[in-house]
Amino acid sequence: MATVTFDGATRIYPGSTKPAVDHLDLHIEDGEFLVLVGPSGCGKSTSLRMLAGLEEVNDGRILIGDRDVTDVQPKDRDIAMVFQNYALYPHMTVADNMGFALKIAGMPKAQIRERVEEAAKILDLQEYLARKPKALSGGQRQRVAMGRAIVRQPRVFLMDEPLSNLDAKLRVSTRTQIASLQRRLGVTTVYVTHDQTEALTMGDRIAVLKDGLLQQVGSPLVLYDKPSNAFVATFIGSPAMNIGTFPIRGDAVAIGEALVPLSREVLAAITPADEGQLTVGFRPENLEPATAETPGAIPVEIDIVEELGSDAYAYGSLKGSDPETTTLTGGSLIARVDPRSVPRKGETVYFAIRAGEQHNFSSATGERLPE
Repeated sequence: MATVTFDGATRIYPGSTKPAVDHLDLHIEDGEFLVLVGPSGCGKSTSLRMLAGLEEVNDGRILIGDRDVTDVQPKDRDIAMVFQNYALYPHMTVADNMGFALKIAGMPKAQIRERVEEAAKILDLQEYLARKPKALSGGQRQRVAMGRAIVRQPRVFLMDEPLSNLDAKLRVSTRTQIASLQRRLGVTTVYVTHDQTEALTMGDRIAVLKDGLLQQVGSPLVLYDKPSNAFVATFIGSPAMNIGTFPIRGDAVAIGEALVPLSREVLAAITPADEGQLTVGFRPENLEPATAETPGAIPVEIDIVEELGSDAYAYGSLKGSDPETTTLTGGSLIARVDPRSVPRKGETVYFAIRAGEQHNFSSATGERLPE
């Protein structure tokens, strides 16, 4: 096991002037499960490939433990990688696929067989060892790819969107198995995904990237409750956070027809660059039912309701909002409502933001403002 450190690591692809990964500073603790997450093209897979030695580091360095591996060949880094497309040899059995790297390394057959059987037991693959990949389901193939990494007993696991090729139900069960397996083995793991639900449910910590820049690192709860900027706020959470830019009226912000009071700290942090506007965010579950008389109540005209059995989400438009001064990401306001008593389409419903659960960001920079 080992720590992993990105020390100002930068990757600029030939022919480009903009870095794919720009001065990444990130420390991963020994035995930690860290998830790199972000939209397509944000640099998360490039960061992983830099760690694996598959991409050149143009500036900065990468360390595994106390060893600088920036210029070390991939085979000498003591890492094991699990790919999105499994990358299994179709003509080999499961046992041969899992033990192939050990065979190439010249390990005795008896020791290879012992490691393969041990990994197969962990992954519940004993009865499939004689089969070839074409006789396996997608989930079983992914477990074989995991087994191939486990038998090498590396210092670091690298996983590049390993669940993307699985169906939705299988993804849920497999991500639980991977997280449980990592905690059992205690191997430092860097996991790349674009799925923020995977990130929230699997990682000890999450690192959010955008345009090659690290936005925030922290536990799932910290990123969910205290996003450092508007991008992290909208990216983390499902359904997404309601977030929009609204005009400031005196010591309040006008959200539709509602005037929501602002604290002195928020008002003091607003600068001329914000041009009299504030970016406000609140999650669907941060809204509670209100009446027209409730101070700061936000009127919403319901467009559609998603009924999910145990939950229901109402989507609607802000009443009284000025399209010239108001932008609501996604165009709709989302509120979690009682699944046994959902509002009707076209009905106007009032919601209030629960105390202490409003997120305020600078409209100019997107950075979080003091509370």
